[in-house]
Amino acid sequence: MRFKTKTFAKKRDKPLITRKRFCRFCVDKTKHIDYKDVRNLEMFIKERGKIISSRYSGNCAKHQRLIAEAIKKARFLALVPYTRV
Repeated sequence: MRFKTKTFAKKRDKPLITRKRFCRFCVDKTKHIDYKDVRNLEMFIKERGKIISSRYSGNCAKHQRLIAEAIKKARFLALVPYTRV
């Protein structure tokens, strides 16, 4: 005995319009990312305290490494919390 399977209508293919992400530090030509600038660093930290990846932030690899290093240094000096509850 064969079972009937439900068939679902396929969604129509819609073209995705994506905006090119850009590194805000390259645009501003920033040479140094300061670990003491907590307000700027908190933009790259999620609610739970994780560092936002470059995929979402749009930073280039060089500046993403500098941001991660600055956040870790600020955490160690207790300027930024490790976790937020």
